[in-house]
Amino acid sequence: MAPQTPGEQPLTVMLVAAEASGDNLGAGLARVLRARLGDQVRFVGIGGAHMAAEGIQSPFDIAQLSILGLSEGLKAYPRVLRRLKDVEALAAREKPDVAVLIDSWGFNIRLAKRLRALDPAMALVKYVAPQVWATRPGRAAILAKAVDLLLATQPMDKPFFDAAGLPNVFVGNPALARDFSRADAARARAAIGAGPDEPILAVLPGSRPSEIERVLPAFEDAVRLLKAERPGLHVVVPAASTVAAAVKARVAGWPFRAHVIEDDQAKDDAMKAATVALACSGTVTIELALAGAPMVVGYKIGALSYAILKRLMTPRWVTLFNIAADREVAPELLQHDCTGERLAAELAKRLDDPALRQRQVAEQYAALDRLGRGLPDPAEAAAQALLEFLATRRVVQRA
Repeated sequence: MAPQTPGEQPLTVMLVAAEASGDNLGAGLARVLRARLGDQVRFVGIGGAHMAAEGIQSPFDIAQLSILGLSEGLKAYPRVLRRLKDVEALAAREKPDVAVLIDSWGFNIRLAKRLRALDPAMALVKYVAPQVWATRPGRAAILAKAVDLLLATQPMDKPFFDAAGLPNVFVGNPALARDFSRADAARARAAIGAGPDEPILAVLPGSRPSEIERVLPAFEDAVRLLKAERPGLHVVVPAASTVAAAVKARVAGWPFRAHVIEDDQAKDDAMKAATVALACSGTVTIELALAGAPMVVGYKIGALSYAILKRLMTPRWVTLFNIAADREVAPELLQHDCTGERLAAELAKRLDDPALRQRQVAEQYAALDRLGRGLPDPAEAAAQALLEFLATRRVVQRA
């Protein structure tokens, strides 16, 4: 993007992240843009703790928007409308040059339409596409009418959005750029008092309140069963900032000791140290795979939501690296199969079989390679694509 002339106002970028994973993406993009533009850029928007660390103060807690499932969405709809109005008011006050709407399809597609009506000159960019290759391909056309550019994070996205006529750039999956080179398994073991050969189970129950409500009870049952047979098993629970208080409250009631971890570096250490992990479906499965942790994946949503989603889903699996591998590299226990007994049985197999763990880790790595592991930093690629788009847009508007 061309340097600004003296007296010109700095580029104002609105970043909107309604969930913990989007908060990470927004923080990374803000960091790179500030490094490139210095005081020629300023940020407004909504996000969580990571974006707050980059100076972006959210007008409300984004945990209010971490919703999954039809029934949950219907219950939360009045609250979502209020938060949409809050973000619209923020945009009206701050007058951003560009709004980058990160993931969170349900919230951000509504926001895009409101922002377009508010200021037709505002550039609208979607960062992370809806998974049209997995379900509801018609959303590609809906998004093409709502925004000006897509920063795509999956190689499977491009054909769908090309066909819909939406300019798009594949920037890579930011989760694949997670750097575990400074993660220290020995440090994690020392922090929880685990010996070098004692097993560690990492439990990652999700980043949405609904996931803590629906998924964590089955995870608790699984851990209880494993601890009954393996009293020496150490349990660590890396908690997303959006649900940390709820997770700590639940874990405090467990009849055995478990270590809740909130610090980011300590979370990386714990993932690296894990003998095996029990993970809620989502971005964290990629992070665990990068850390070299074999895992079992569990998930539950509302019954009606599941019935609808099951009819709409195209892939046989929900875990991204399973989809890339076209096989079940990590076991997926969903909905009625997501029980303490089933989860514990799969975890026990891996705790008892080092060779099985090694094979799964190798297969996870191979699947990550198919998804683009090792590509340049996605935050850098996203910033470059955004700046090139804005430079071109400025030239076109001046022509």
